[in-house]
Amino acid sequence: MPFDFQGKHVTVAGLGVSGVPAAKVLHGLGARVTVVNDGDDERARAQAADLEALGVTVRLGDGATLPEGTELIVTAPGWKPDKPLFTAAHEAGVPVWGDVELAWRLRRPDAAPWLAVTGTNGKTTTVQMLASILKAAGLRTAAVGNIGVSLLDAVTGDEEYDVLAVELSSYQLHWAPSLRAHSAVVLNLAPDHLDWHGSMEAYAADKGRIYEGNRIACVYNVADKATEDLVREADVEEGCRAVGFTLGAPAPSQLGVVDGILVDRAFVENRQKNAQELAEVSDVNPPAPHNIANALAAAGLARAFGVSAAAVRDGLRAFTPDAHRIAHVADVDGVAYVDDSKATNTHATEASLAAYESIVWIAGGLAKGATFDELVTGAAKRLRGAVLIGADRALIREALARHAPEVPVVDLDRTDTGAMLQAVQEAQRLARPGDTVLLAPACASMDMFTNYNKRGDAFAEAVRELGA
Repeated sequence: MPFDFQGKHVTVAGLGVSGVPAAKVLHGLGARVTVVNDGDDERARAQAADLEALGVTVRLGDGATLPEGTELIVTAPGWKPDKPLFTAAHEAGVPVWGDVELAWRLRRPDAAPWLAVTGTNGKTTTVQMLASILKAAGLRTAAVGNIGVSLLDAVTGDEEYDVLAVELSSYQLHWAPSLRAHSAVVLNLAPDHLDWHGSMEAYAADKGRIYEGNRIACVYNVADKATEDLVREADVEEGCRAVGFTLGAPAPSQLGVVDGILVDRAFVENRQKNAQELAEVSDVNPPAPHNIANALAAAGLARAFGVSAAAVRDGLRAFTPDAHRIAHVADVDGVAYVDDSKATNTHATEASLAAYESIVWIAGGLAKGATFDELVTGAAKRLRGAVLIGADRALIREALARHAPEVPVVDLDRTDTGAMLQAVQEAQRLARPGDTVLLAPACASMDMFTNYNKRGDAFAEAVRELGA
């Protein structure tokens, strides 16, 4: 560990999910901790009081000034690199770590290795699938990082693990220069969070950090060349292999699908000629194409860790996806209603739309700078109709007019939470037996709802009212 924390002055940037645990851990290690936070609301004041009772200094409403004497900054992952605090730190030669970097540095010598997952979409599902597979193999594990158990808790707590399934966001990877995973995957790359990273190139580079120093396997998406490019650019340990996953038949050193079977041609003897059956497509819940890709990625990481084919099958069978991820809500009058409120960007929505043949699409919200022409062009032939809600729905309406003018569109000029019931009622009117009414907004939810969970809950409640 490069820092002996005893008596060192560490500044923690940001209260919240990662900042408070980091401050407590550092204080426990003997550091003199100062927390700086932009906000000064009721929640922040309550968190500050909790930390001050331990002896931690907290400065609310002042996240821009570098506290005098700071020797290290540990930042919340969401703080942008161009903030004045970090500019001052750079000029003063003060290193900046994220909570993931801190956790990595605090690992014990015999610490569990990390199997790491990132990507624009599918991270949480893949990590949960991976944890389920590892548990089916009898390994002590947890889904940690940007999900579930805090990484700091995992590495400093009393629980002992054999291996960790780690979800990492691009923000977290940006602030984790020392991370060296056992094996890792970048599931896919599409424009997202560009306001934070500054460019697609910077975003991709931060995602690619997950491959640095990998020991056994860098798993990539054969259908997304950018992920393979990141593997080629990574500085890995000698002997580390590039392993692809594909929805088609796998080549040697790949995992793929043959006649409804998930197949491994990477972690088998004589992979030029041999293959190992892992599971059936029907073992994946739900068996939508993008979710099969998630399962293959999880299987690739598990196989890199030496997990058996039987454990892959059993783990996938045991896996239950989180709510609001392409979740079947109900069938009403022969029409399926599916909640994919988690599809908050065009890349996720593209995958969701590809899973069904005839769709009434409920979409809209905050576009976050996205454009929708490519998404609509690809989905046009599947659309029975579209119902648009939210602040930026005009962008989707205009893309539909350009690329799918024959698709009927209902534009709901309202952004209150009650709009969802009307949207579902309009979708029911457009739908025919055999269709799927799909909530896949391609947008963030905060114009109308607290988060995508609340949006999905509103959809499910509206569907239940239809069937009442």
